[in-house]
Amino acid sequence: MIRVLVVDDSAFMRTALSRMLEADPEVQVVGTARDGLHALERVAELDPDLVTLDVEMPRMDGLEALRRIMATSPRPVLMVSSLTAEGAEVTLQALDEGALDYIPKSIGGNVLDIVQIEHTLREKVRTLGRRRAPPAAPRPAPSPALASAPARPAAPRPRPGLGQPRFVAVGASTGGPPALQKFFAGLPPGFSAPVAVVQHMPKAFTGPFARRLSGLGPLQVKEAESGDRLEAGWGFVAPGGTHLVVRREGAHLVLRLTDHPAESLHKPSVDVMFRSFAEAAGPATLAVVLTGMGSDGREGVRALKEHGARAIAQDAASCVVYGMPRAVVEAGLADAVLPMGEIPGAVGVAVGGAQG
Repeated sequence: MIRVLVVDDSAFMRTALSRMLEADPEVQVVGTARDGLHALERVAELDPDLVTLDVEMPRMDGLEALRRIMATSPRPVLMVSSLTAEGAEVTLQALDEGALDYIPKSIGGNVLDIVQIEHTLREKVRTLGRRRAPPAAPRPAPSPALASAPARPAAPRPRPGLGQPRFVAVGASTGGPPALQKFFAGLPPGFSAPVAVVQHMPKAFTGPFARRLSGLGPLQVKEAESGDRLEAGWGFVAPGGTHLVVRREGAHLVLRLTDHPAESLHKPSVDVMFRSFAEAAGPATLAVVLTGMGSDGREGVRALKEHGARAIAQDAASCVVYGMPRAVVEAGLADAVLPMGEIPGAVGVAVGGAQG
């Protein structure tokens, strides 16, 4: 059982979230709290596996409560956020300060929205709640033969007969915002290859998130708009609620926003973006799959590989959730499996002299 503490200043929200969670046989709501101070008391008393934490509360808000939880008794925290620009900024700050993910605070919507929120809430709690495990027993030292073996594939390099990558396409979901900040900040000086990003996020979040990424490293970053060209020195974040695709138009690669396929589980979808890069740029693309739940990106990487492209997947140890990268790795589609800290440098090596 995953033991959850629900924190919200609204009695209605505490009841609604508790009922949604308790309908899952793997989850037990062990208590609720009405504000940040009450939450700290309940965390100390109940020692839950996971905390759902409202942002705006009296006496002590969610951000301050999060800081104190992370400082005194770290555990998975899921923020409950309003889908507004202000809510986005606060939630992104919470992710910087240790929260693992967020859910939208929009339970007053239509029935389909409520069903989707309930499904998402349970899935995230099941996945993130299991991250709190007792320390593993010490492993025996590897034999000399194993110790000298390479731990993972090397970073992808140009293959004979194939073009060098000139464009980078990145997909991420749960845990993605901090990982993407590390990615852009870690790109080597002088890196200029255009980067397109799909991060599973609501529409209100992607604009503020793109602004946070801009200028962290050598690239300027913006929320993508239809008609943007993939030009050197720029990164583009797919807007929430729509797919981002790339099309070849004359001598240029141009970004387009589309609602198709409408039945896609995620919008924006990593698969949809990757497939468009396969068609428009083929071997000139380097795909990067970062932390996230599910398997979005696997089939897109498959299409890219069929067109001669290469792919890097984040390793399990550095992922918040080893879902999307795992799907790529287990399908045999990753050219390299690397910890987050090594991925920006590997991208720089792979793109190399094709920039500019």
